[in-house]
Amino acid sequence: MNPAPAKSDRASEAQAITTTARFVVAGRGRPGRDAAAVPTGMPGRVPRVARLMALAIRFDTLIQTGAISTQTELAAAGHVTRARVTQIMNLLYLAPDIQETVLHLPLVANGRDPITEHDLREVTSRVEWKAQRQLWQSLLGKPCRTSAVDLTEVPQGPGLRH
Repeated sequence: MNPAPAKSDRASEAQAITTTARFVVAGRGRPGRDAAAVPTGMPGRVPRVARLMALAIRFDTLIQTGAISTQTELAAAGHVTRARVTQIMNLLYLAPDIQETVLHLPLVANGRDPITEHDLREVTSRVEWKAQRQLWQSLLGKPCRTSAVDLTEVPQGPGLRH
């Protein structure tokens, strides 16, 4: 029989282990938004209401072509509520010249968008385009929430100069 192996001298000695770890604490911003991910050559971003207007046009095309049959089906496919799809689709009730102006709003360099979809809800609730144009003009005259965008630079369509 072999005698039990002797305990290693290393086990009885206390050793200090030093490791170096690098970690990043995430900010409180929206997930997936990384400042480094935005190209530095971009002078700004397209306002959200312009993207929503384009989305409303795309949704309408999907329904018109039969790719999607109802707004309910569209909401399920987009993982949003039917109410949100309705809010987006209501942008199609805007006068054509206002729609065009919304699609061509100036880029936002920083800060909040000067015009939001929520701001346009009162405009879309008007049936007459003349009333919509008056509300749109008053909306453009409101003080801007950000100094980065000057709403006087918003292109004016032929029907908006009244």
